[in-house]
Amino acid sequence: MDKIWILLMAVLIFLVVAFLFWKLVGVDAKKEYGTKMWNHWPTRLYYWQALVLYSTGITILIMLLLNWLNVIKL
Repeated sequence: MDKIWILLMAVLIFLVVAFLFWKLVGVDAKKEYGTKMWNHWPTRLYYWQALVLYSTGITILIMLLLNWLNVIKL
């Protein structure tokens, strides 16, 4: 049962980090590339790949930090 809570916590952290990345970087990325270039799929694909990779990395770091602080037991 504890593993389910840890998994749910990791998913929640991932979603929060992804939302913050989307809110903070999404507007600047669209302005940087321009509307015409933003409508092409490779530009958006690179943006979403970066969002997933950064969110995953930050989630892993947060989970390791919580484990190190003995908040969760992995």
